[in-house]
Parts: sequence; structure tokens; C-alpha cells
Amino acid sequence: MLNGSSVLVTGGTGSFGHHFVDYVLEHYKPKRLIIYSRDEYKQFLMSNRYKEHKGGLRFFIGDVRDEKRLEMAMKDVDYVIHAAALKQVPACEYNPMEAIKTNINGATNVINAALECGVKKVVALSTDKAVNPVNLYGGTKLVSDKLFCAANAYGGEDGTRFAVVRYGNVAGSRGSVIPLFNTLVEQGAKELPITDFRMTRFWISLEQGVELVIKALEEARGGETFISKIPSFKITDLAEAMYPGYAVKEVGIREGEKLHEIMVTREDSLHTYEYEKHFIIYPHYDWWRDRDLIPGGKLVEPEFEYSSGTNSEWLSIEQLREKLKTDLDKH
Repeated sequence: MLNGSSVLVTGGTGSFGHHFVDYVLEHYKPKRLIIYSRDEYKQFLMSNRYKEHKGGLRFFIGDVRDEKRLEMAMKDVDYVIHAAALKQVPACEYNPMEAIKTNINGATNVINAALECGVKKVVALSTDKAVNPVNLYGGTKLVSDKLFCAANAYGGEDGTRFAVVRYGNVAGSRGSVIPLFNTLVEQGAKELPITDFRMTRFWISLEQGVELVIKALEEARGGETFISKIPSFKITDLAEAMYPGYAVKEVGIREGEKLHEIMVTREDSLHTYEYEKHFIIYPHYDWWRDRDLIPGGKLVEPEFEYSSGTNSEWLSIEQLREKLKTDLDKH
């Protein structure tokens, strides 16, 4: 599908962008692969890493807040992956207008530019924090998700199609608990801080995240939210898997933090279909038609909820140790 196509990734110098570029260059032969981001130094480092692929790679400095710049970058582009966002919860709480400008206004600009340039398909990255949001970051991403799903009403019968891919914190990504624990131990900390001993999370690797985006690019008809079926783990078990016997200390849940990650709410269950390796939440709009269902799914039970706290699949301490070796080595 991506062979001979032009693909643009907003926020492409981040953890996802690096792995997405690796995956695409390994499995496809795109005509152009455009990295769109605002940090010139990160682009410099990334361009050096991919020196042998410079013929197909393009680095475009720009901000998603700038609609005209997005239109310039999306000229003759077939597919767009929207990964740019302000993601740090405390930073968004302290700088709410900046979060709105990037996460909401930026999403609007991506949609308008894609429609204007005739992009075939746009896949936007979401987060578990957009589900029943309790912090500003989650609130802005909820609005962003709604914008992308609703945008399908403006593309016309054969116009741009928009879909969303949702997952939680990627294992080992910047800002996640794994590098935090590593840094603290390197600095000589005697205890690992855990906000609440009951806390659970989903485990998803960068590769799984990229594969779900590719699936959405291939299959989305417009308006769907794709969610991977992945195992859960306890944060206390992760600490034991990383540093056996290391002391842990409960420090209290932080503002805007949840005990468990939720990907599908009970309210969403009325429109959620289960597939072999993922769920899809279908849109609930007058313009959407049942014939747009992707084959192979089954409607979940009423009141179904997909939460890391009530998941049917769990990682043991030994399985976590194995995941830490296999999944993080690929990053």
C-alpha cells in the first residue's frame, strides 16, 4: 500500500516517528517519507541516522499550529500520520493554552490541510488519557479524536478518510516509568517510587503501535478508533522484574493520574467490535453507514469495558523480564 506513495508524519522525530520510519523503510518502498516537526536539532540527528536513505526521506521544519505550512508540506502527499502533540501531563496543566493550540488547533489544521491537499487517508494517534479524561492533556486529546472522526463528513464520498489509533504509554518511550526507574537507580536511589501499589497499565511495544497504525491505514473506511488487544501488568511487578529485591515506596497518586488505563468505556461498548487482535470503536453519526463495518468483527457485550485493571490477559514478573529484553532491545 505504501509502495510508491508519499507519506508524512507530524511530530516525526519522536519515539513513534523513529520506529515508524524504521518499519516503513524495512517493509515498503515509499516514494517520499516526510518528517514534519519543529525541532531542527532533532531533525539533524535523525537525518544523520538515516544517511543511506536520504533519497526518499524529507525533513520539513514546521509546526502543526501553522496551517499554511502544513498545506505546503502535504502537497502531493497520499497518507498522513499525525503524531505531534504536547504529551506531558504536568506541562499541559501548567500551560493549558499551549496544549490547546497544539493538540486541538493543531489537529484542526492537519484536518483542513489534508482536505485541501486531497490526502487519501489520515491516521491520528490517540491515548488512553482521552478516555474519561481527568487532566487537560486527556481533555485536549478527546477533542482531537472527535475532530478527526467527525472530519469524515467533510471529505465527500471519495475524499480524505480519517481514523484514530489509541494506545497507552509505550514501553520504554520517553517519559514512561521504565526509563524513570533506570535513571533513579543510576543516580543511586535506594527506593523506587510507585504512586499507588494497586496501579496497572497495558503493555504495548513501539512495534505493536506502528503495526496498528499500518492496519488502520490499510483498513479504515473513515471514523473508526483502532485499539490493540494487549496484556496488562502491575507496576509493582514491573519494578520487581527490572530490579529484583529493590525497595519500593508508595508516594501517592499524582494529579491527573489514573489507577488503571481504560481504552474502551461501557458507553462505547454499543459501537465496539472485537477482532482477533484488536477492537474497533465505530462512529455514531448520521452520515455513517453500517455497510462501512470492516469484516471479521463481533459486537462486544453491552457494558463491556476494556481496562488494564480488569483485563483477561496479564504479564507475570518473568514474562515482564522477557518483554523488557525483547521489546526494548528493538527500540
